[in-house]
Formats: sequence, C-alpha cells, structure tokens
Amino acid sequence: MPERSQISVSFKPVAGAAPVEWRIEPGLTPYDEALAFMDARADAIRTGGAAEMVWLVEHPPLYTAGTSARPEDLVEPDRFPVFAAGRGGEYTYHGPGQRVAYVMLDLKRRREDVRAFVAALEQWIIGTLDRFNVKGERREDRVGVWVVRPDRPPAADGSPAEDKIAAIGIRLRRWVSFHGVSINVEPDLQHFSGIVPCGVTDHGVTSLVDLGLPVTMADLDLALKGAFVDVFGDAAETGGDARRTG
Repeated sequence: MPERSQISVSFKPVAGAAPVEWRIEPGLTPYDEALAFMDARADAIRTGGAAEMVWLVEHPPLYTAGTSARPEDLVEPDRFPVFAAGRGGEYTYHGPGQRVAYVMLDLKRRREDVRAFVAALEQWIIGTLDRFNVKGERREDRVGVWVVRPDRPPAADGSPAEDKIAAIGIRLRRWVSFHGVSINVEPDLQHFSGIVPCGVTDHGVTSLVDLGLPVTMADLDLALKGAFVDVFGDAAETGGDARRTG
C-alpha cells in the first residue's frame, strides 16, 4: 500500500460537474446545529437535492470526540462542552480563532478512495499554508498537518520539535463526506490543554499567529479557496445562513 505522500491528490469531479458551493458563516456556530445541518446536507447531496458544499465556520469553545476517542484523553471534562462528533479520529478542540471547514463532497463524482481523500485534504491544507510561506508537512503515522519548530528544543529522541497546525476528521455516508478540517489562525492555544489533541502526546499545537504571522481569518479564507480549487476544482461563493437556507 503506497504512503499518502505517494498518492495522487487530484480530487476534481467528473467533467461538467457544478461548482462546489462555498459558504462563509458569520459569527459563532453552535456545534449541535452544525451537526444537524451537515447530516441533512449530506443526505440531500446523495439524492441530488443539493450541490456539494464547503462550509466555513467558527465555533464557541468546545471539545469533540471522534469514534476512536479514549476517555483518558479528556483531561478536563468540565472545562468546555463535549460533543460526540461521529467522525473518525479522537479528541479535538474547536473555538474562536480557528477556522473549521466542513467538506460535503460526493466522492462518487470524484474518486471512491478514502485514503486518497485524506491525502487530498492534507494537500489542500499544505497548499493553503504555502500561501503564507509556512511549510506544512504530512506524517504517515498521524493524520493532520504539522510544522517543524527549529526555534524550540528537539524532542527526547533528538528529532526536531514539531507542532500540529491543522486537524482532519471526516465521515462518509453513501460516499458523501462530511465533517472536515480545522486550521489554527489565532485560537487560545491553552484551550487545547484540556484534552490530548488527536491522541498525540509527543508534539504540541501551534497557530499562524503563534508562528509570528499576522494572518486574519479573511486572509486564511482567501488562501483556502485558492488552494481548494487546485485540488478539488471550482467553487462558487454564496451568502446567507446555511443553517436556515440549506
């Protein structure tokens, strides 16, 4: 089985497919409302009642538990609300200053290959970070995107220190994806201390601002869209409240 770094990351749809709906949600979106919306939208995409969609949101501070979450990795269970997410992966933090991109795509129109889809999501993040001259890297033994920190002491085994800057957690139902990725712009990094993020204890968490880059959420959204088109194809921005308009 090839490593993810060796997989073709082009995930564009069949010829003639409509652009992906691209929507940026203002304010903070309650997590339970996001779950309900994604669930309904995934069903509508499968039945042909709705277009594919990328939905960009921010959440109030909370922890989510993926299907592989271990109880002992929830270090401070009373700190923030905890939600069972239904996605793959372990515990993740979401909160203000972190861009969450929910990705609702029909893989039957693209590639019915889960490993390639994860590699494509990683490449999307890596391409986004590259627009800020940040070198994001994948790791074969852990999903997500990482940055090496030469400014910090090396790990106990002598390897360079590295921090996670973006997480990935997806779910597929009848080959329609939902959940997605999160990228740290300027969240309160202390909020990650209430969990073992994604079950990884040997590395830290960082953000674009923590790396010394004065990046705004609007800056990141522009970079996300450009990098998305490179990997997944055309996207058309829409307005309004996704939770009300569907």
